[in-house]
Amino acid sequence: MATKHSAVLTVPNALSGLRIVLVVIFCYLTLADRSFVGAFVVIAVAGITDFLDGFIARRWSQTSRLGELLDPLADRFTALAVPLVLWIAGFVPWWLVVILLVRDLVMAIALIQLRSRGQLGVPVHFLGKAATFTLLCGLPLLLFSQSTNTAALIASGLGWALTLWGAALYWWSAWVYLGQVRRIVGNSAQAVAQP
Repeated sequence: MATKHSAVLTVPNALSGLRIVLVVIFCYLTLADRSFVGAFVVIAVAGITDFLDGFIARRWSQTSRLGELLDPLADRFTALAVPLVLWIAGFVPWWLVVILLVRDLVMAIALIQLRSRGQLGVPVHFLGKAATFTLLCGLPLLLFSQSTNTAALIASGLGWALTLWGAALYWWSAWVYLGQVRRIVGNSAQAVAQP
């Protein structure tokens, strides 16, 4: 049986924490240092940690309550910070940031509703992870969108394809999560109504 200590200090939790740190470094490299190649490498590593934390948690039974909170937090921070920074730096249009921000605002309202009924949240769904991963693959490639050489143009085209698909998955996963919220709220209301 895992102790409270071992449930906190796990490899997946460390990777989720590292992802948050890497995103902060990405923000600095993109906005302050204008080191776009370095920013690309850093955010690519962050994307790898996003895959590894879930894989390790499932493969070696290192799931924890902290991990259930920290991993989605790292995902949301990444999904908000990266496009926002790319917009500030001039790599993506404002409407892309709005699409992603509105989705997270909708989910935040749903989470508040759940918390008001004593629920911490909903389980992470594969679609949500796939959306974040796809965005993490596509958005960094847009760092090359202002270059005119052939490789950069290919990278930029691929980046836009992945980013738009990731945004679609992001909203699709929101629909799935909202369905889970409706079921939880409905079950809660039925339980209260029972004598």
